[in-house]
Amino acid sequence: MFLKKISLVNFKNYTEFEYEFGHNVTCFYGLNGVGKTNILDAIYYLSNCKSYFNPVDSQNILFGEKFFLIQGDVDKEGKNEHIHIGVKKGHKKSVKKNKVEYEKLSDHIGHFPTVVVSPYDIDLILEGSETRRRLLDYIISQYDKKYLESLIKYKKILQQRNSLLKKFAEQRLFEPESIEVWDYQLIPLGNYIFQERKKFLDEFILKFKQVYKEIAGTDEEVTLTYRSDLLEGDFEQILKSAYQKDHYKQHTTVGIHRDDLVFKIHGQPIKRFGSQGQQKTFLIALKLSKFDYLKEILKVKPFLLLDDIFDKLDDHRVAHLMKLVSENSFGQVFITDTEKDRVEQAFKKWEIEIDFKEIRKGEEA
Repeated sequence: MFLKKISLVNFKNYTEFEYEFGHNVTCFYGLNGVGKTNILDAIYYLSNCKSYFNPVDSQNILFGEKFFLIQGDVDKEGKNEHIHIGVKKGHKKSVKKNKVEYEKLSDHIGHFPTVVVSPYDIDLILEGSETRRRLLDYIISQYDKKYLESLIKYKKILQQRNSLLKKFAEQRLFEPESIEVWDYQLIPLGNYIFQERKKFLDEFILKFKQVYKEIAGTDEEVTLTYRSDLLEGDFEQILKSAYQKDHYKQHTTVGIHRDDLVFKIHGQPIKRFGSQGQQKTFLIALKLSKFDYLKEILKVKPFLLLDDIFDKLDDHRVAHLMKLVSENSFGQVFITDTEKDRVEQAFKKWEIEIDFKEIRKGEEA
C-alpha cells in the first residue's frame, strides 16, 4: 500500500496543497505552527473519514471558507484507489472511493489502515478511560466489521436506556420492566464486545511488552491491564444489581462502556511514576504494537504517521526506535519535525532514502 499523491483545498491552514510521494519515508519539516501536522491529519482523514485531532469536521475548514476537500491516490496491490472526502457547512460529509460514494462511512474503515504517533497521545495516560477505549475500539474495528457494527448499536441502545433513566427521574418513578427491554438488547452486544476486547488484549499485551523493551533498551517492567465490569460476572446480573444506582445517577453505571486499560511501570501508575521519556516510550510502544498487530491481521502495512516523535526521547531510545522501524519494514512512513538534520541523523545508519519537504506558513504547494 503506497500513498502516491495527496491534495488539499481549504483544509485547516491550507488554501491549496498538493504533493506527490516518491520514497517510503517522507519528512515534512519547518517551524512550529506552519501546518506540518495538518498534512498528517489529512492522510489520517483519507483512512478514517475523520480527523485524528479534531472530530468536528466543520472546524477543520479553513477560516472564512465554506468547505474543504481532501483527495488522495493510493496504490494497493497494484490497483489505483482514488479517495475523495468533501465537507461543506450544513451538508452531509461526502466520502467516495473511485467516484462511488459510501452509503455508510463504516464501510471505508479498514481498507487503508493508519497508525499515528503524536504528542497528543499523552492523553492516553493523562485523560479518562474513554480515551483508552477509543484506542481499543479503533484497532479491533479495523479488522472486525461485526465488532464495529456491534459497538455502534451498543452506543445507540445505551443512549436510549440512559434517556429512559432520566425520564424516570423527571417523573419520579422507576419501571424495571421498561429497563429490561433495553437490557435484553444491550446484553448480547456487550458480551460480544467484551469477549473481542479480551481476546485481542491477550495477544496484544505480549507484543506490547516486547516492543517496549526493544525501544527502551532496558529491562523496565511495564504492564498493560484490562479492567471491565464484565470480568466480575454475568452481564445480565451486573445490570440488574445496579438498578438502584442507575436510578439515582440517571445513567447506566455498569457495562463495557466503562472498560479501561491500566498502564503501569515497575508496578506503579506510569501517570505518576514514569518520566517523560518513559511515558513517551510507553506510548510509542503501544502504537508500534498496534502497527504490528494490524499488519499481521490485515496482511497490509498501515501508513505510519510520526508527528514530532523525537522530542523528549534521549539518543539511546531514538536509536532503538529507528532500528525497530528500519528492521521491521514499516512500509510508508510520514514524519514531521522542526529540524531536518535531526531526522537525517536518526535514519543515517540505516541508509534509508527520505523525501524532505520544507513547509512554510501560508505556503501553497
